Amino acid sequence: MSASPSLVTLSTVAARLRAAGCVFAEDEARLILATAATPAALHTMVDRRAAGLPLEHVLGWAEFRGLRISVDAGVFVPRRRTEFLVEQAVALARPGAVVVDLCCGSGALGAALVAALGRAEWYAADIDPAAVRCARRNVEAAGGTVYEGDLYEPLPAALRGRVDVLLANVPYVPTEEVGLLPPEARVHEARVALDGGADGLDVLRRVTADAHGWLAPGGSLLFETSGRQASSAMAIVAGDGLEPRLAECADLEATVVIGTRPPAP
Repeated sequence: MSASPSLVTLSTVAARLRAAGCVFAEDEARLILATAATPAALHTMVDRRAAGLPLEHVLGWAEFRGLRISVDAGVFVPRRRTEFLVEQAVALARPGAVVVDLCCGSGALGAALVAALGRAEWYAADIDPAAVRCARRNVEAAGGTVYEGDLYEPLPAALRGRVDVLLANVPYVPTEEVGLLPPEARVHEARVALDGGADGLDVLRRVTADAHGWLAPGGSLLFETSGRQASSAMAIVAGDGLEPRLAECADLEATVVIGTRPPAP
């Protein structure tokens, strides 16, 4: 593309994106045009998108449940289907709830839940330093705290037995299937956010093994999985002392498992 302002039009940008294989070229062109601060930034953004970078990494943000979530290069992009997980959490939580967002990535899930609740005591954690840097912008601006480390390890011990809602957007793609993912995910997102081990449930097993001790009585763990993994995931949840329940949304092709710690006698 030429840097000439006369060529910076919706049709020109859309044509470039369409030629690069972008299915929703006009919609993407509108977003890029609206986001670019200068003509030079616009041309850079179009070049990056045409080269195959995820649109959200090009824009620097993703829309998630009506929020604009900062998403840096290399960080897992929140999927629209995961909004269903947040909907399930909203139905369970109350204002002022204690919320933990494990494997938080950009922090989108916790941010969306807290926005819906209005107020909460909330924490997020991720093992990927790039994700933590990104999440801090999204989480701390809304009053939460982000920790860097492996699952529960960096969380304050004082949270044990107090968590009302435990969101865990664990990776669940079996290792042998990571190579089958679209290039936007396989090439441009951290593998640690995608690879769930041999059967896709390795990280989940580590989350559920300790979930009972972190949840408050009556508190719930929520995570996304695939339809074919759902029965195995529910068995893992039950085996670790939580009461499992399945929620599905055909429109979003979303499958969510909810594991609840039994209330105190």
